[in-house]
Amino acid sequence: VQLVESGGGLVQPGGSLRLSCAASGFTFSRSVMRWYRQAPGKERDLVAGIGVGGGFTNYADSVKGRFTISRDNAKKTVYLQMNSLKPEDTAVYYCNVWLTGQDYWGQGTQVTVSS
Repeated sequence: VQLVESGGGLVQPGGSLRLSCAASGFTFSRSVMRWYRQAPGKERDLVAGIGVGGGFTNYADSVKGRFTISRDNAKKTVYLQMNSLKPEDTAVYYCNVWLTGQDYWGQGTQVTVSS
């Protein structure tokens, strides 16, 4: 199982970023995918999740209305569109899949929101 995140960077408050997570080594189209984030000194928290067909999504209250999770099963990729970014969104963002009793994580991508 391999998850590779990309798309992070430095952005000003109010700006946007789109994160991508390319997956391999498992049946992507049958797997629920999630994005988590971890700020310095804090726990890793769930940001958003998406069902296998993309029709079901859920979000942390702190990002509802600003972030959108989506997936492309043909490309085996899950995305996180982040709009109206705030300094408190600064964190390392991780892609996640849970398979047969084990969590798998990508290496993470840093998102920094600062003026």
